Amino acid sequence: MPLFRRKSPQVVGRGSGRPNTSSQSGGQAKQKTRRQEPGKQPTKTTRPKGDPKKSTQGNGRRSSATGARRRHRPEPEVIKPPETGRKQMIVRRSPHQTQIVVMEGPVLVEHYVARSDRESLIGNVYVGKVRNVLPGMEAAFVDFGEGKNGVLYVGDIQFDSEEFGRGSRPRIEKALRNGDDVMVQVLKDAMGHKGARLTNEISLAGRYLVLVPGEESRGGISRRLPDEERARLRTIVNDARPKGFGVIVRTAAQGATKEDIKRDIQRLQEQWKRIQDESNSVTAPAPVYKEPPLVIRVIREHFTANFRRLVVDDVDTRDQIVEYLKGTDPDLVDKVQLYQDKKGVFDRYHVEDQLRKALDRNVWLPSGGHIVIEPTEALTVIDVNTGRFVGRSNLEETVLQNNLEAAEEIARQLRLRDIGGIIVIDFIDMESDKNRRAVLRKLQEELAKDKSRTQVSEVSSFGLVEMTRKHVSEGLVETFSEVCPTCSGRGLLLHEDAAALGNPIAPNGSSKEQEKAS
Repeated sequence: MPLFRRKSPQVVGRGSGRPNTSSQSGGQAKQKTRRQEPGKQPTKTTRPKGDPKKSTQGNGRRSSATGARRRHRPEPEVIKPPETGRKQMIVRRSPHQTQIVVMEGPVLVEHYVARSDRESLIGNVYVGKVRNVLPGMEAAFVDFGEGKNGVLYVGDIQFDSEEFGRGSRPRIEKALRNGDDVMVQVLKDAMGHKGARLTNEISLAGRYLVLVPGEESRGGISRRLPDEERARLRTIVNDARPKGFGVIVRTAAQGATKEDIKRDIQRLQEQWKRIQDESNSVTAPAPVYKEPPLVIRVIREHFTANFRRLVVDDVDTRDQIVEYLKGTDPDLVDKVQLYQDKKGVFDRYHVEDQLRKALDRNVWLPSGGHIVIEPTEALTVIDVNTGRFVGRSNLEETVLQNNLEAAEEIARQLRLRDIGGIIVIDFIDMESDKNRRAVLRKLQEELAKDKSRTQVSEVSSFGLVEMTRKHVSEGLVETFSEVCPTCSGRGLLLHEDAAALGNPIAPNGSSKEQEKAS
């Protein structure tokens, strides 16, 4: 099945909701394609139509001025992360789960887990069937064979610029109909009541780069790399880029040779060919590609020459890792070590204690202050307190030191707990603008270590910092917790009869409602 190059959605088959645009041959559907005229580049709209912030309708003068300001807006500064301790990766395998942690010196900074009862679907590719198109939400619900239907927004659908017009994105009811078969990839796992987030724009991750079929105009190089390295890799990619594919170079490509890049591209092209072949032979909904196990994905994304070693406590897992590295980065094979002591590997490297603390809402700082992390339905709130820290010279210096320690610890906790979405940080108020900038800069530098994309606002007059962090799966606390059956996760017991009927509340707080709830 060919991938449409900015044309119609990757519809494998049309439902009864609109005329069938595919022809039948040998009992299989052939997808209808159009050839793009040479030299023409399709236009991509990055936001759904109707967005009030970016609408071109209404006051044309205001829209022109806004567009001019966007065109002249300088690129955001790339903040380099501070030096870190020697990094190492530790893998613990048990019958029911596999855990991978990243250590910077003795400090635990990242944690990944694959449980037998909770499988991540991120990166998997499916041929799904459209079940419901919602024009008012500019989205469609797609059955992709994994329980709850996934959501596919109009902004994640490929479209035909010749059919629908350049510079405008079609309405979703014109792009998709109920019953259509469409190729989708999972962007975010289902969380809570929300189904998985899907996209019609497929991307395949390799060791050094990401290959984007049908998106020749898409490309880029990680801004975490030095300018000289970026220029070298850009030259290599321009020579090795296959026709009809976009190439995004990852941070792991630092130091990679031209042959390494070409091999990675060839592997991903072969993988895409297998996906196309599989999609032509299955009946929707069905999977056509599944990502490798978690341990391989984490190594692919994170394990580089900067790591001192990779310690594994399971022979089969060690062999699996070595086999993968031999085919992608043989220089790293010698860093893989098999752990064979009787003492548990997490206990040996003091991971267990740090994981227990990461499940607590309070985190203590070196000087005696602490932060409190409270998740809510819409966002996560982090409160900074001086606690036992009283300082030495004056209040402003005491608050500054406490806030600087908090900024460093907050960035680490976001990575470790994998907290995503909107995050509001309540730093202690400071009078000096210089001190506020210093705290914000410290937070940004520590967040630069994070592989997940983050955006940070300025410190408000109330000492609040608003930020976002990309959220694709459940965090540490959500993975290892369950809602309290007594209070349903609210954290308190309501005495409804006392409020509504005036019934007394016992001195110990017990009531009939409490007994009924338990």
